[in-house]
Amino acid sequence: MFEKMVPVNKERHANFKVKPSADFEFASKFHIAYVTMHEFVRAAATYPIVFLEDKEADDFRPVVLMGLDAGENLFVNDQGTWEASYVPAMIRRYPFALTKVPDEDRYVVCVDEASELLSETEGNAMFDEQGNPTEVIENVRRYLAELQQMDQLTREFTKFLGEHNLLTPLNMRVNAADEVKNITGCYVINEERLNNFSDNLFLEVRAKRYLPAIYAHLISLPQIERLVNLKKEAVAHDAAASDEQDSGKSTNARKRRTTTAA
Repeated sequence: MFEKMVPVNKERHANFKVKPSADFEFASKFHIAYVTMHEFVRAAATYPIVFLEDKEADDFRPVVLMGLDAGENLFVNDQGTWEASYVPAMIRRYPFALTKVPDEDRYVVCVDEASELLSETEGNAMFDEQGNPTEVIENVRRYLAELQQMDQLTREFTKFLGEHNLLTPLNMRVNAADEVKNITGCYVINEERLNNFSDNLFLEVRAKRYLPAIYAHLISLPQIERLVNLKKEAVAHDAAASDEQDSGKSTNARKRRTTTAA
């Protein structure tokens, strides 16, 4: 997603503007997106929510599946429009992100200078004439700070799931457009293990307010079938476009032959 991330700086970005845009072409190749537990309820209405193992951090990361194959996002159409009511916060923050300062306990706001959403001629300025951050940057800072806080709470949530052995591998085979695909490498909450919790442990889950996220995750899993149907539609669309292109080439070839014969 990010190509040239640099810290936001009033000298470097004095003349930069951010163009408001609903174009999500930049996300058209992402088949997963990280989500925080606070997004689960809204995301579950559209996407399957699963967990991926982060071996470096010895943890699990919740993500939404947006495609059945790497490099495809079934929710972004050819015009760059996001065809779902909810867009993950990780996608909405673009072209900004928080980056941890090495060897320090603080983060700085960074921007992707390679993003087409940045311009020196159109959009909303990042800094005013006195070099002060505009409302654009202030809003970005607040938004990213909220995401950082939600991310920390989500890490506590996934740590709890791991410590209590609630996650189990998801192994599923689906038939999408006459092609069998194996969904592997994902983890889901084991509902049977959850139901076998002691009363005290279940009360702890409720006290930590983890139940809405857990149930939203479980409810989201049938959305895998939505991905299968979207994949079938995408394959049919691509096939129709290919046939139309081939038909156009054939017609042009006949016209050229007719002209030559004349």
